[in-house]
Amino acid sequence: MAFTLRQVKYFVAVAQNGAVSRAAHELSISQSAVTEAIKDLEADLGVILFERHPRGLSLTFQGNQFLRHADKILADVALARNAFGSEAAPESGRLQLGVTSLMAGYVLSEVLSRYRRIRPGVDVTAVEDSAEYLEHLLIGGELDVAVMVASASRDRMALNTEILNVSPFRLWMPVGHRLAAKESVTLGDVTDEPLIMLRVDEMEDEAVNLLSALGRRPRVAFRTRSVEAVRSLVATGAGVTLLPDLVYRPWSLEGDRIESRDVSGALPVIHVAVVWRKGAPLSTEAADFIAVAKDTAPG
Repeated sequence: MAFTLRQVKYFVAVAQNGAVSRAAHELSISQSAVTEAIKDLEADLGVILFERHPRGLSLTFQGNQFLRHADKILADVALARNAFGSEAAPESGRLQLGVTSLMAGYVLSEVLSRYRRIRPGVDVTAVEDSAEYLEHLLIGGELDVAVMVASASRDRMALNTEILNVSPFRLWMPVGHRLAAKESVTLGDVTDEPLIMLRVDEMEDEAVNLLSALGRRPRVAFRTRSVEAVRSLVATGAGVTLLPDLVYRPWSLEGDRIESRDVSGALPVIHVAVVWRKGAPLSTEAADFIAVAKDTAPG
């Protein structure tokens, strides 16, 4: 039996909320209905979409793959309904959006997917650049709104900042790594390991500053601007890394598993935020985008 649109909708809700209970509350249906829909969807596809654990659910490798298709399915259905829902001309408008590299890959796609469902007639133009340059464009009125790491915001007097998500750093390592068997991992343990550094959105600066505070220079094995490269290098044993949970996935592109552990001590966190210019009137398009971004944020 082919999967249904209802099953796809329930799957996306669970993926976004990380728990059946929260998805059921959002959908205003029973938890058993959501559970049964996910079970039937997995049976039809022949794959496991979620890993079950005490804290809720997390997507499997196949689940992450299907989520991209599911978002497109729901967006296409929304567009089809809008096309025939009324004889009136579609609501139009323009949104000039800025985004940093890390946010483009791990935050923006879900927010934009929801935004386009409610504002399909808006022409969205996105610029990907450094936080510093995006702030310059915001203050100059060349962008309506931007999504970035809040700690990167230097001109707080000129910008409004709304925090969307707080993501703590954790230690990533390959399966079978010696630190995976320890009850408690410390920063001292990490300084003895070759490190893979991500050079995007201040991630390298955060990790280096943290380890340098111990008085020992980190053993940097590799620097890259690609999160997928970090995943592949860690999974194959080239080193470990310290990165926020926001970008953690338990598999590399090659299908090798990656372990993640908390580290005792004060690890940094990143604050994902939506930012816009102070003192300037917000367009309806920008206000709707900010509202969707806040609604999409975890918790």
